[in-house]
Amino acid sequence: MTERKATNITWHEHHVSNEDRCKLKGHTGAVLWFTGLSACGKSTVANTVEHILHSRGIHTYVLDGDNVRHGLNKNLDFSAEDRAENIRRVGEVAALFARSGCVTLTAFVSPYKADRDKVRELLGDGQFIEVYVNASLETCEARDPKGLYKKARAGEIKGFTGIDDPYEAPENAELILDADTKSIDELAEEVVSYLESKGHLSLQRRD
Repeated sequence: MTERKATNITWHEHHVSNEDRCKLKGHTGAVLWFTGLSACGKSTVANTVEHILHSRGIHTYVLDGDNVRHGLNKNLDFSAEDRAENIRRVGEVAALFARSGCVTLTAFVSPYKADRDKVRELLGDGQFIEVYVNASLETCEARDPKGLYKKARAGEIKGFTGIDDPYEAPENAELILDADTKSIDELAEEVVSYLESKGHLSLQRRD
């Protein structure tokens, strides 16, 4: 995909600062970037975490891989180039949500380290939280709720992550969740506990 570069544009500073938005909400903004193989549990954990945070009065929003491809990224396929653009767009949107003071949860395979690192660079210190939902390929294939692994094994889907396309596991994720042995509720509680320990659920940040 050829990058289009806009011209004759000027950045406009906002009269309301990020700090003002966070103060209004009573907590800081952040991006929880859930990554892992298809069927590892990313979306389920993200939605469970959102439910817990919402019940506590935290402003949240989940950006889910399939949902985003129904709208914002419906013109992208699963080539390496389009996957990179998919993550770039989502990263920009997630950063906007975070700057509004919202705790944003994204659930994307996002198999390439370079693409995830570019999103990290968009955000301030401590705002990008990489959450590696670590489930083995065997576990994910056994679950296979959408039947995608079966289709990939049969050659009906090409370039499927974990089968004939690589997944680059995070090297320095803020959180690694053991999705092979722990329940969704246990994993969600680990995420919430991390947010609490870093002060993301109040205005008293501690890094």
